[in-house]
Amino acid sequence: MQSDNIIETVGLTKRYQRQKAVDDLSLTVTEGEIFGFLGPNGAGKTTTLLMLMGLSNPSGGTARVCGLDPTRDPKEVKRLVGYLPENVGFYGDLNAVQSLEYIASLNALSPEGLDRKILEMLELVGLEENTGKKVAAFSRGMKQRLGIAEVLIKDPKVLFLDEPTLGLDPEGAIRFMELVESLNRDRNITVLLSSHNLYQVQKISHRVGIMIEGRMVASGSIGSLAEEKFGVGEKEYSLEEIYMKYFQEV
Repeated sequence: MQSDNIIETVGLTKRYQRQKAVDDLSLTVTEGEIFGFLGPNGAGKTTTLLMLMGLSNPSGGTARVCGLDPTRDPKEVKRLVGYLPENVGFYGDLNAVQSLEYIASLNALSPEGLDRKILEMLELVGLEENTGKKVAAFSRGMKQRLGIAEVLIKDPKVLFLDEPTLGLDPEGAIRFMELVESLNRDRNITVLLSSHNLYQVQKISHRVGIMIEGRMVASGSIGSLAEEKFGVGEKEYSLEEIYMKYFQEV
C-alpha cells in the first residue's frame, strides 16, 4: 500500500452463491480525504464497508485499511476505524453520558480523563445540553450525532458512514454534513461516505466513486468526471447529473 493511501483494495470481490455483490473492486482513498461512495441500493456499497471493517470476508482480492488486512487483523482495524451504520442501535433507557460510558467500556478505554472526554465529545456534536436526556426521547438527528460521538470516543483515524443523513430533515442533514466536514478539516479524519444525498456529497467530498451492480464504474474528482462525460468542469454540471449519466450508460 502506498504511504498516503489509508484505504486500498485490489480486485476485491464478494460472492453470494452465483451473485457478485462486489465485483473486482480496486479503490484508493488517501489519508485526510473525504471520499463520496455513491450508487443505488444493492450496488455493493454496504458490503464493501463490511469487508473493509473485517465484518465480512471477501471471496477474492485484497483490502488494506490503515496498512492492515481487515480479514487477518479485524480487531486492530476496528480499533482504528469508526463505523456509523444506516440504522444505529441504542439503549433507549440510557442517557447520552451513560451511552458513551458503555461504548468506552466495550472499547476498553482507560477511565483516566474519561469523564472529561465524554463531555468534550458531546459538546463537539452539539449535545452538551442533552447529557441527562434519555436516548429514547432523542430525535433521529440527535441519535445520529450521538452515534458520531460514540465512534469518536476511541479517536479513530477513519470514519465509515453508511447513509448517515437518511431520514433527517434538510436542516438536520446540513448540520450533520457540516459536522463531518469539520471533523475532516480539524482532526484530519479520513471519511468514506456512502450517501444518496448527492447535493451534500458534492459540497464536502474531495473525490467520489460510483458503484453500479457491484462494479466501480467511475472514480475521481467531480470536475474530472464532469469533463469525462460532458467535456466541461464541475461548475457546469451537478453531481446528480454526472451520476445519472454514468447510471444510464451502464
